[in-house]
Amino acid sequence: FAAVVALLICHPLLSAELIPLWPDLAPGETTKKTGDEMPRREADNPPITRVENITAPTLALYPAPKDKANGAGVLILPGGGFGRVVTDLEGSEAAAWLNGLGISAYVLAYRTTTGADTEIKVDPWRRPLEDSQRAIRHLRSHATEYGLDPAKIGLLGFSAGGQVGAIHLTQEEAAYKAIDAVDEVSFRPDFSLLVYPWRVADEKTGQLMPQILPSAKMPPGFIVHTDDDASSSLGSALIYLGMKQHKVSGELHVYQNGGHGYGTRARPDSVIGTWTDRATEWLRLRGLAGS
Repeated sequence: FAAVVALLICHPLLSAELIPLWPDLAPGETTKKTGDEMPRREADNPPITRVENITAPTLALYPAPKDKANGAGVLILPGGGFGRVVTDLEGSEAAAWLNGLGISAYVLAYRTTTGADTEIKVDPWRRPLEDSQRAIRHLRSHATEYGLDPAKIGLLGFSAGGQVGAIHLTQEEAAYKAIDAVDEVSFRPDFSLLVYPWRVADEKTGQLMPQILPSAKMPPGFIVHTDDDASSSLGSALIYLGMKQHKVSGELHVYQNGGHGYGTRARPDSVIGTWTDRATEWLRLRGLAGS
């Protein structure tokens, strides 16, 4: 991690230093592809960035302003259906919101199904889970350098990133073999936010994915989705139910409409754009956000 990739991720409000997540090849990989930006869609207004062909995941650093920083940090897992990573709508834009609360943010461009070696035959969430666990460990092991409290490192997952996040929150064993001193620290987040976690439950059986195992060891969590989003409604409710069954502090918000994939943006004829207000209140009540 001594080497820093000489790249900046641009955003109307922020720019970020981009660093490699793994010191060499990621587990099981034979290539180092940081990804290709897909052509923009004319229908997206404002534009949305989608990156595919990632085999060498990177972490974009968005430290909170020094006059606001409170020591809390959040790893952001964007969505993108696992074939791509949406780095702005579900990444840097959320980082801007968190930075305004004094919370440092770190957007993970995890490995995608596109660009992977053809012989890699694993569940699409598995490689992103390895990257997510490694990223939390990186933040905790570099807490002093980043100005973080190692006991105030959380996870925010959108869509497919929310699926990875839900698995991450409930797993007690690491998904990969330790490779260095970074892996000696805990990969468990101290709090979590799941925003329209994608396909975390089977609509036919009414059960969570078998890899999502709610327990008393889960961190406090905030969950939001819309009633008209079939891909997240049942799963979000089941995750919250699992938290309640194990007496884990949580907050669940169900909005009437707004669909899927809104990030922190507003949607026409919906109040879904106010979910960040509810999350801000939750973070402040937990002492994780400035006034």
